[in-house]
Amino acid sequence: MILTAAPPPLLAGFGAAPGASITEKFIYFSKCEWRKRGNPFRICCLPKDGDKGHLEGFSVLSKDVPWEVESTWSTFAAYFFILHVPLSFGILPAIARILHQSVHDPVITVASALTLQGTELAGFLALLYYTGNNRNKLPCFFIGTSYSEQRNWLKASALGIGFLLLLVLLTSLLADRLIGPKDIDNPILKEILLYSPISKSTCFLLYCFVTPLLEETVYRGFLLTSIASGRKFWQAIGISSFAFSLAHFSLENFLQLFIIGCVLGSVYSWSGKLVSSVTVHSVYNAIILLFVSIS
Repeated sequence: MILTAAPPPLLAGFGAAPGASITEKFIYFSKCEWRKRGNPFRICCLPKDGDKGHLEGFSVLSKDVPWEVESTWSTFAAYFFILHVPLSFGILPAIARILHQSVHDPVITVASALTLQGTELAGFLALLYYTGNNRNKLPCFFIGTSYSEQRNWLKASALGIGFLLLLVLLTSLLADRLIGPKDIDNPILKEILLYSPISKSTCFLLYCFVTPLLEETVYRGFLLTSIASGRKFWQAIGISSFAFSLAHFSLENFLQLFIIGCVLGSVYSWSGKLVSSVTVHSVYNAIILLFVSIS
């Protein structure tokens, strides 16, 4: 899960020069074909086959994935209904009924959640391993490929964090104007954070490490990459962000989660490294936890 309180502009590489030089323009036009379209006196410049436009050049995700793309949705459905739903919504209530308790001790609650999310992550990686067609490539695939300094994952993470916080702030202000102010305090989470140092540290471990690693592996590393291998990357970002938002089962936070998913997907697509979106996800959750603990 992601803690909640428009995709970043697809510029040519997060900080590339705003305008092309005369030489760059000459090279670009020399690669174009001049065709008539509609009005015989109107012509347009279209890139030749094989030349990527500026928008498609934003993403560096590989089209060659180490699993069957055709089975993407069946694999995701297996994860969702066999692992995600039971472990997220079925196990803890069952334990509460067995122990005849309506509310767990905060330490037990967060420790149980940490164990269940770790199990969910291990289960998904095992599912991906046994359904993959090239198991040896899985570790390298998720680590990513090294690119130039302009594609540095630290730069992508820093810009992603700043842009995400700005978007969340703007959407929160807009929501306050449209539907009125809303109390974002989470009493259960706040109780866990303030109960003891053990519960607080376990909570940070859960939300700032295990949860980001799980969700980024599933929704960006697997789902987004699989969809992008057969569609345009911005379509893949939108579809995977929709699934990401839907998986949280929170109608009131659906739009905000979708926007967060788009930012995380854009950061991952631009950098080509899963560590960049994991970092953004982790820092964002850490900021929310700090805000809840001091509010």
